[in-house]
Amino acid sequence: MKKIIAIYPGSFDPVTNGHLDLIQRGSKLFDELIVAITRNLDKGAALFELDERMEMLRAMTKEWSNVSVETFEGLLVNYVVGRNANVVLRGIRAVSDYEFELQMALMNRKIDQRVETIFMLPAEKYSYLSSRIVREIAYLGGPLTGFVPELVEQKLREKVQAKKT
Repeated sequence: MKKIIAIYPGSFDPVTNGHLDLIQRGSKLFDELIVAITRNLDKGAALFELDERMEMLRAMTKEWSNVSVETFEGLLVNYVVGRNANVVLRGIRAVSDYEFELQMALMNRKIDQRVETIFMLPAEKYSYLSSRIVREIAYLGGPLTGFVPELVEQKLREKVQAKKT
């Protein structure tokens, strides 16, 4: 039987409980799940540096033995093929996500037909959650409990405080 290796790409800036929900569920579906942090093309656009995001994700995923965390840049489809993966895992929260993700999945398939995309819905309690919204709440001093793990909340509060001073 063929080993199924999936790539779950994203910026994870910061990692949210919604991301972790998909990682945990994906770890049950695939033989190996690689959480692939994209290097932002727009330098300075990310709140957290790449190594900080990697450190947080590794800490949050250490309980799943078949999950690893890496970084990549360039075309996702090239990274997937280069890692001998078969699947791209993408989360979809709303119709607007689906429209964008469908376009990306079809483009990836056009570039390389060996790459399949699997869409997964988040748990209902995370269906509204995004890194962008979490960053905005943090900047405005709002509550983050239930949106991100405690470690991420602490680092997020420190980062926001440092940016404000």
